[in-house]
Amino acid sequence: MATRMKSNRSKPAGRPADSVTDPFATPDRFYNRELSWLQFNRRVYEEAANERHPLLERVRFLSISASNLDEFYMVRVAGLYEQVAAAVAVRSADGLTPAEQLVRINEMVGTLTSDQQSLWRALRAKLAETGLTIVEPAELSAEDRRFLEAHFMAEVFPLLTPLAVDPAHPFPFIPSLGFAVVLDLVRREDGRMMHALLPIPQPTPRFVQLPRTNEGGRAAQRFIRIEVLLSLFVGRLFPGFTARGLGAFRVLRDSDFEIQEEGEDLMRTVEASALDRRRRGDVIRIELDS
Repeated sequence: MATRMKSNRSKPAGRPADSVTDPFATPDRFYNRELSWLQFNRRVYEEAANERHPLLERVRFLSISASNLDEFYMVRVAGLYEQVAAAVAVRSADGLTPAEQLVRINEMVGTLTSDQQSLWRALRAKLAETGLTIVEPAELSAEDRRFLEAHFMAEVFPLLTPLAVDPAHPFPFIPSLGFAVVLDLVRREDGRMMHALLPIPQPTPRFVQLPRTNEGGRAAQRFIRIEVLLSLFVGRLFPGFTARGLGAFRVLRDSDFEIQEEGEDLMRTVEASALDRRRRGDVIRIELDS
């Protein structure tokens, strides 16, 4: 304030006071709101990287940083996409258009998600040292496979709806936060190709626990991912076919909505329309298996 008052006193006589540029109103004095939030979420990620925390707390922090990112895309990034679609060119306080903000957000998120994956691999190795492992098919014994087949047929198979994807069967609707497995299948009889989709119902646990084993006198807890379990029993879902390729993906949709409260039953509005729009909004982000 003192500097600004000094500059006003030194200006030539007769010059309008408002012609002097206000240094407190320039865009370079501001930091973008969305990028600031991403910096906050990186600090959550850094708590997961903090070796002074207990191991499972570090896993919890990593999980929180990932779920935070989902909500960020479904609400705040979705709003920016809506502005771009509506050709809104109004700049934010820091001088960025909605399109420019999206470019910077995706650059920052690309780095963050790469770091999250690297940290998860490191934490997974540390968990294995303590006797908690996430197993792959090559690590399964014959007894493990028998257990998993029984679990699959009793608990998972009844929940699944295998879908063919071809001109006669359009790609099905995947809800927000929906998780699905896509397969390239070959019919053993004639080599014919088929593309298929397995949406995983959202209440289905992502991990299946195997029977405990003893390793070096210590009980080991073992888990297998649901998509790996599905890959083991493709023949149960598609008799006569062999899986040539398999991968998982998940969808995030625009989950932001506005409600005009005047003259409306707020509860009825939310139940009747807002929640359905939240589930069926435009796709904002797709995460793919490597």
